[in-house]
Amino acid sequence: MKLIRKSKKSKDKDSTDLDLLRTVKEDILEVVGRAGGKILLRIMKPEIAVSQSTVTKAVEKLEEENLVEIIQGKEASEKYIHLTEEGQNRADTIIEKHSVLENYFKEKRRDKREAIEATNILEHYISSEVLDNIKKLASFQKEGTPITEYTSGEGFITDIKLNGKLFERIISMGIYPGEKIRIIRKIPNAVIIEVDNKKFALDRDIACHIKVLKNENA
Repeated sequence: MKLIRKSKKSKDKDSTDLDLLRTVKEDILEVVGRAGGKILLRIMKPEIAVSQSTVTKAVEKLEEENLVEIIQGKEASEKYIHLTEEGQNRADTIIEKHSVLENYFKEKRRDKREAIEATNILEHYISSEVLDNIKKLASFQKEGTPITEYTSGEGFITDIKLNGKLFERIISMGIYPGEKIRIIRKIPNAVIIEVDNKKFALDRDIACHIKVLKNENA
């Protein structure tokens, strides 16, 4: 038997596919949870903004994980997706996370569209610990200081004033609101930071849009 080593490009594609599948599974749980735990499959599918084949694969995975079950309706064409008890618990957690983030970004950004966009991106990345940090940060009046002006060394990221693909790119690197950050040093065109034991060199034009609040205040 030959052992075939995957190329880096192939590995990256596999990782992207897994991230997409995980995201779609969470979106399905959220949609069904908001519908009361049961919804027609044909109604649910169009609400998930990916290909139908990806949705079908995600539903199959959720069935395997005992988070949903497919129930036949009275008509042959009527199939319902129904949350199991464990699926309902998971859906409730996802819905709460979405609500906390959307309210937080509405307060920080004052723009509903931007708040929803940021929430839809961030909700698939953060841990329960980071969510708890965001809940704490929501109780403070201060918005934080841009990284380029921050002088305290360590703190919590309060917001990233970027939108669209650039915001998503920063989030995918593990840099997001609620996460602890350490400013290592500043150089002429960049700021060296450490987040979750990983170091990054952020261009100053990007770093100035990331706000930080002193660790002791959170």
